[in-house]
Amino acid sequence: MNDPGFTNLLKWGVENSDVSRKDSNAQPNQNQSLNSEALAALFGNRPSDAELMEEFMDSVEDETLELKKRLIAFDNFEQLIEGIDNANNMEPLRLWGRLVEQLGKKEAEFRTYAAWCCAIAVQNNVKAQERLLLSGAIPTLVRLAIEDTHYSVRKKAILALSSAIRNYQPALDEAIASMPKEHTVDQKLDAADMDSVNILIQRLRDHSERLG
Repeated sequence: MNDPGFTNLLKWGVENSDVSRKDSNAQPNQNQSLNSEALAALFGNRPSDAELMEEFMDSVEDETLELKKRLIAFDNFEQLIEGIDNANNMEPLRLWGRLVEQLGKKEAEFRTYAAWCCAIAVQNNVKAQERLLLSGAIPTLVRLAIEDTHYSVRKKAILALSSAIRNYQPALDEAIASMPKEHTVDQKLDAADMDSVNILIQRLRDHSERLG
């Protein structure tokens, strides 16, 4: 989809986002209001959430865009998948693979946002937990939680794992199997027992804090 109205709406979002407002190098925004085309995109012929999700992910992957715009698109994508229906639409839209791919990007910001989106999508959502497991992301999230040099990435990866394994034993078993030997958990953990799950999550958090 290449909708000029959507482009204007995204531009307005960039100019008025927290990222832009807090950027001391950003140009002052002379126009704080949406133009008529952007308003039409927002309130009139607004794209569906599914179309927006695809459009935002396209922007995330578009290396011709400046970093700030790609990250704002990622933030917009995250906000959409806060809704359980949109999170469940990620599978028919074939967005899970594209999201998981971002966990391997060299830029820490993309790994952080990707882990965050995984956490949001699977929270209290068994269907999404299943999709995350099938995507093969659990070992990657474990690796990021333990090895990534950026605290923000480790924090969001742990959050994603915490959401993925609660009340879903297959994901918990996969996470345990993916742990390096020095971080293994000797006892059997029960995904339905939050105290049991927290043994693993707290171990990851403590390790991350030690890394600084």
